[in-house]
Amino acid sequence: MTEVLVVASKVKDAIKAEDCNTAGDAVDALSVEVAKLIKKAAIRAKENGRKTVRAVDF
Repeated sequence: MTEVLVVASKVKDAIKAEDCNTAGDAVDALSVEVAKLIKKAAIRAKENGRKTVRAVDF
């Protein structure tokens, strides 16, 4: 398991707002997806000669 990058209670609240339940592994899976997005955004920023990740990089 990687480091959790999302706030579990907020994720659970958002899922509950959609009238669904949260499985025990859902927060970890979402965190993995967030880590992938961050990695891609950082690569794009570097390819554009920046060290700052901007919204456009996502």
